Amino acid sequence: MDGAEMQMDKPGEECGVFGAYDFDGGDVAPSIYYGLLALQHRGQESCGIAVSDTTGPKGKVLCTKDMGLINEVFTPEILEKLRGDIGVGHVRYSTAGSSTRENAQPLVLNYVKGTLGLAHNGNLINAPELHRELAYTGAIFQTTIDSEVIAYHIARQRLNTKSVEEAVAQAMEKIKGAYSLIIMSPRKLIGARDPFGFRPLCIGKRDNTYFLASETCALDTIGAEHVRDVAPGEIVTISPEKGIESDTSMCIPIKHQARCVFEYIYFARPDTYIDGMSVYHSRIMAGKFLAMDSPVEADLVVGVPESGNCAALGYCLQSGIPYGQAFVKNGYVGRTFIKPGQKSRESSVQVKLNVLREAVDGKRIIMIDDSIVRGTTSDRIVHMLREAGAKEVHMRVSSPPFLWPCYFGTDVPARDQLIACNRSVEEICQIIGADSLGYLRIERLGEIVGDRPICKGCFTGKYPLEPPAEDIRGEFES
Repeated sequence: MDGAEMQMDKPGEECGVFGAYDFDGGDVAPSIYYGLLALQHRGQESCGIAVSDTTGPKGKVLCTKDMGLINEVFTPEILEKLRGDIGVGHVRYSTAGSSTRENAQPLVLNYVKGTLGLAHNGNLINAPELHRELAYTGAIFQTTIDSEVIAYHIARQRLNTKSVEEAVAQAMEKIKGAYSLIIMSPRKLIGARDPFGFRPLCIGKRDNTYFLASETCALDTIGAEHVRDVAPGEIVTISPEKGIESDTSMCIPIKHQARCVFEYIYFARPDTYIDGMSVYHSRIMAGKFLAMDSPVEADLVVGVPESGNCAALGYCLQSGIPYGQAFVKNGYVGRTFIKPGQKSRESSVQVKLNVLREAVDGKRIIMIDDSIVRGTTSDRIVHMLREAGAKEVHMRVSSPPFLWPCYFGTDVPARDQLIACNRSVEEICQIIGADSLGYLRIERLGEIVGDRPICKGCFTGKYPLEPPAEDIRGEFES
């Protein structure tokens, strides 16, 4: 397996983005730092901050990025040197083979019209053809990420347009897939979201400083007001002269939008709101629906930390079965950690989780988790509960079975690696060693997000965009 076992039985998310523009000229790096700390759950492999002084020399950008967590890469001394009133930041998660410093963001491009700083969350499905097109016209690439393809196309379009936001709009006509972008030009901060709205992006304001962020929890962290979400397909331009300008020319009918449902189920923090919907409420409802559709007699409902906890509480509220804590989580591990050696890999789950024996001994346990991908973690956790004395272990999953890969920024692997592919629920239950197993019904997905249009491709194989003929994930990633 690639990475730690605990991580590999979860879908992976690509990254989080954050931007700031202080119209009063104050330094924005500290706010970006704290905003990225709040988004650390979205990516823990690399991070970066780029800033510029809009009153200084045009095109001068200060940038620091490296492998590691935010508080590891950015010391007080480094932050002190990042002086500028406009900036963009990024935290990154990647799949195997692309975890390198060169692929860390933000990307900074110097070109004839000045500079661009760009942070991207998502995945392009036409990145290879766009990459070839650029390469055959002389582009030299420094990374293996599709974000650089986006940056090049914006820069090229800018040569023939009156403004950078027009260049972004023209680039959006060429790129296909999932993307939430924050772009820093010498005098403007620009946010853009793909027409389907796969990934979230929101606008915040604190005094005379404007922010763009992947999640509203990042705005809360820095004491900013959540102004609104960037609509799917919308381009927003933030400048002192005109405040927030909106271009909706790339928007599509609401019925064709396709938000990633896993933002609500797993990726986003529970204190985040996405397009007006509380992530916490979505997870509570998922748990309630599991209790309605897959009831079982038990003594205790527990969640697998962290994202299973809210759904477990929802199950408790609906069923009346007491909610409790069965696991102690090592808070210093995060969602990923150094891959242990082959011989010790079986203990990797226990590095992250340990069972509270006193809480489960002699009890019938309902264990709620957000997903089962390969099944490599679920069987281990069920076994840990039994070793701690649980009489029965009934697993409930707050998403439907994964049956198809994802091409839009969620690291759901090929079909032959998915435990649910070509297996019945009963067969999966036997493999993981549970007494019973129940998934969220696919019909419930719309209900947990307030009937907002969502992508169900990884459950149904029906995607909002035609997927690439070959699986290009791992070659061009954000």
